[in-house]
Amino acid sequence: MSISRQNLSIVIVTFKSEAVIHECIKSIDKDIKITVVENSNNFQFKDVLEKSYKNVSCVLSSENLGMGSGNNIGIKRATTDFVLILNPDVILETSTINELIAASQKISSFAILAPISSDIDYPNYKLDNNKKNLIDYNLPFKVKSIDGFAMLFNKKQLDKSLNKNYFDENFFMYLENDDLCKRIIDGKEAIYIAPMSKIKHLGGKAVSDKYKDEVEFARNWHWIWSKFYFNKKHYGYSIAFFKGFPKLFSSLIKYIFYSLIKNQIKQKIYFNRISGFLNAAINKKSWYRSQF
Repeated sequence: MSISRQNLSIVIVTFKSEAVIHECIKSIDKDIKITVVENSNNFQFKDVLEKSYKNVSCVLSSENLGMGSGNNIGIKRATTDFVLILNPDVILETSTINELIAASQKISSFAILAPISSDIDYPNYKLDNNKKNLIDYNLPFKVKSIDGFAMLFNKKQLDKSLNKNYFDENFFMYLENDDLCKRIIDGKEAIYIAPMSKIKHLGGKAVSDKYKDEVEFARNWHWIWSKFYFNKKHYGYSIAFFKGFPKLFSSLIKYIFYSLIKNQIKQKIYFNRISGFLNAAINKKSWYRSQF
């Protein structure tokens, strides 16, 4: 089930990502086709990318659909058997693609294969506890889940096991990758890390810093909503509620405190956490969107 450069393409979902997307694209080999899914109606952004890079085509979604929905658009448009999903704040090393190809030749079957993050303090994968001391970091190894900023899909394998239901589009931000990985593992398919294939993740830079307050408000709302929805989907409503309630309580206390000292930024952050929890608890969809 090895990859070749001819049957590999890349999908990058963007939104207000002008500050980082060019460095990401420039790190990718020019013979690899790239589809950028821009979560807006920014024709100027599309025009700049397609004129600057011959291997890039840009799709406009017309509105901010979120990472999962944007990635689904790109994956379904791909004509290759293998699709590498990247966040726009990911930088590839010169050997990243070749090492992914080499790793695929050592594995009999996989649903997802991912490069490894160069930041050893923040690994981009989770292992079963009983396997942590059994890893040979010179060979591809199985993991329980991986972070969504760099993951290579084996489309044929996923189409067979998930019936083309890739990312759950109810998630707007956060945990769509955890949900996908859990469904893959529950379906007895394999997820691997290719430790010789390395990437650098800038982390939190996918959207320009000038929108940092609005991004922070959105992150706090969606993290709580997505956590509740994920737990409800896989473990039931009661587990989701009782796991989330301590966060709700602490957020309420902090909201009152920051209201008293008139810190409006922190006040809005904890208000959004409360709102995210309550909306998930009454089964409302993930509706919050940044105001920029």
